[in-house]
Amino acid sequence: MLLSKRPLRSLMAVAIALAAAPVMAQSPYSKTVFFGDSLTDAGYFRPLLPAGVQAVTGQFTTNPGWVWAQYVSNYYGTNGAAHGNGQGGDNYAIGGARVGVDTSQVLAPGTPAVPVYSLKTQMNQYLAANGGKADPNALFTVWGGANDLFAIQNGAPLAATLGSAVTEQVGIVATLKGAGAQYVVVPTLPDIGLTPGSRAGGPAAMAGGTALAKAYNDALFGGLKAAGLQVIPVDTFHILQEIVASPATYGFTNVTGTACTTASSLTCNPTSYATPNAANTYVFADGVHPTTATHEMLGQYTLSILEAPRNQQILTHSAQTVGRSRADQVSWHLDGRPADGLSWWGNLRGDMQRYAHADLYDGMAPAGLFGVDWARDGMVVGGFAGYGRMDADFGNSKGDFTQSDTSLGLFAGWYGERAWVNGQVSYSWLDYDVTRKVQLGPATRIHEGSPEGSNLTAALNAGYEFGTEGGFRHGPVAAVIWQKIKLDGYTESNPSATALGYGDQDVDSTVGRIGWQARFDGGSVKPYVQVTYDHEFEDGKQASAWLQSMPEVGMYKVPGLEFDRNYATAVLGARLNLWGLNSNVGMSTTTMQKRARDVSLFASFSGSF
Repeated sequence: MLLSKRPLRSLMAVAIALAAAPVMAQSPYSKTVFFGDSLTDAGYFRPLLPAGVQAVTGQFTTNPGWVWAQYVSNYYGTNGAAHGNGQGGDNYAIGGARVGVDTSQVLAPGTPAVPVYSLKTQMNQYLAANGGKADPNALFTVWGGANDLFAIQNGAPLAATLGSAVTEQVGIVATLKGAGAQYVVVPTLPDIGLTPGSRAGGPAAMAGGTALAKAYNDALFGGLKAAGLQVIPVDTFHILQEIVASPATYGFTNVTGTACTTASSLTCNPTSYATPNAANTYVFADGVHPTTATHEMLGQYTLSILEAPRNQQILTHSAQTVGRSRADQVSWHLDGRPADGLSWWGNLRGDMQRYAHADLYDGMAPAGLFGVDWARDGMVVGGFAGYGRMDADFGNSKGDFTQSDTSLGLFAGWYGERAWVNGQVSYSWLDYDVTRKVQLGPATRIHEGSPEGSNLTAALNAGYEFGTEGGFRHGPVAAVIWQKIKLDGYTESNPSATALGYGDQDVDSTVGRIGWQARFDGGSVKPYVQVTYDHEFEDGKQASAWLQSMPEVGMYKVPGLEFDRNYATAVLGARLNLWGLNSNVGMSTTTMQKRARDVSLFASFSGSF
C-alpha cells in the first residue's frame, strides 16, 4: 500500500512546485526610435552647452524635465536618450529640424554652427546604421512640420513649403515601411495658434496659426491615406485644444504665458522659472514649446492610443480561459463508468485570472453548470447549461470590465473498464461592460462600451488507466479544446481626442494537452492528481482601433498581446460522497507561464433521478 501511494505523492509535489513558478512581463517593442524636431528632442544640444549647466538644461521644455518621447520610451523600457553628438540613443530628433531641409544653428555668438539634420536625414542615418533595414519589431515616430510652418510665417512661400514638407514626411513613412517597419506613429501638429508666440500677434495671428496647422494635418494624413500607408495617429491638435479649454481640470493655472523667463526653453531650468511651480502649472515653457507637465500628458495620451487596442484583446482572451475551464468541468463530471439510467449533475466553480502580477489584468469569475445525462452499457449522452460572470480590472488603474456568459451544450462519451473518451460542443452568448480610463496628469477620462460576442467550443478528451480496481490507478490523458470567439466592434462613449473605436474581433484557439493522471480509490475520500503539458496551436493577432477625432485615418494596428503558447496545467482534487451525492472537489491551475496564472476552484455534485 505504501508503495502504491508514492507515485501519487510525487505527482502532487510536482504540481505544487509548478504552481509556485513566477510570472514576468515584457515589452511589445524591441526599440522606440524617434525622428522629429524640438517637440521630441531628448537633448541633442546638451553636450554642446557649458558643462556646469548640462545636468539641468538641454531640452526644449522646463528642464530638467522630460519630453513626451522619454515618457513613452521609459514605459517600454527602451533607450530614449538622444542619438546625436555622440550620445548613442534611439532618439534622433533635433530642435529646429525641418522635414526635408537640413539647416544649422549657432548656439552662442562666436561659436561654430551646429548641424540641424532634417527628419529625412535623421531617418537615413538610422537606416545607414542598420544595413538599410528598419526593425520590424520597433516603434517608430515621425513628428515634424512645425518648423516648416514657422518658415512660412517668416516669409517662405506657403503652398510650395507646405507641399514639400508634406511630401517629404509621407516619403519618410513610405521609406520606413518599405524597409520593414510595421509600427509608425505620426502625431498631428498641435494647434500652434494657441501658443504664447501666436497670442502675442493678436487674434489674427492665432487664427492663422490654427489654420496653418490644420492645413498641414489635413494634407499630411490625406497624403498618407492616398499612398496606402497605415500609421498610428496621435491627435495632439485636438488634445491641446481640450487641455487649454479646461486648464484647471488638468492642474494648470496659466495657458497664455510662459513658464520660463529665458528666451528659449533650451536653457531654462528651475532658476529661471516664472514661479517655483511653473513647470507644473503652465501649459507652455516658452513661446512655442510645452512644459514638462504638458509633455507628460502627451506621453500618457500616446501610450493610451498604443495600449488600448491591446487591452481589448483581454476580452477575448478571458472568454477563451473561461471556455477552457467550463469545458474541463463538463469533461470531468463523470466518475468512471456511469450507471445505466438518467442522472443529473451540477457544478460550481470560481475562476481567477491574473496576468503579469495584475499589471495586465486580473479578475474573478464565479460560474455554475447544470446537466442531465442518460447512460447505457458505458455509453452516455447528455446536455448542459451554464452561466458565469467575471469582474476584472485592467492593470495600473486603466479601467475594468465585466463579462457574462450564458452557455448551452451537448455531451457524449464512452467509458470502459480502463479506457474512456468523451466529447462536447457548446455555444456561449457573451456580454461585456467595459470601462477604460485615460490618465492625463491629475485628470482621469472615462470611456465606456458594451459589446456583445459569442464563443463556440468543441472539446475531445481521452485517457487510459493502469492499476488495480479499488487501489492506485494511473495512466495517460490527452485532450484538444477548440474555440472560436467573436466580439462585436463598438465605439467608446465620451467623444474626444482620447476616445477610440474598435472593429470586430474573430479569434481562434486550439489547445492540445498530453499528460498523466493518478488516483487512489482505497477509501471514502479518493484523491487524484493530473498534470498535463498544454500547447496553443494558434498564433496571436495584431490589435487594432481607430481614433474617433480622426475617423478618416481608419484603423491602426499595434502588436497584439503575447501569451505563452506552452505551459502546464496541474489539477488536484478528491472524489467523495457528500449528503448522499457523488461529489468532486478540487483545484486546477496553470503554471510555467511568464505572463499568466489561471486558477479554478470547483465542486461538482451528481445523483440519479
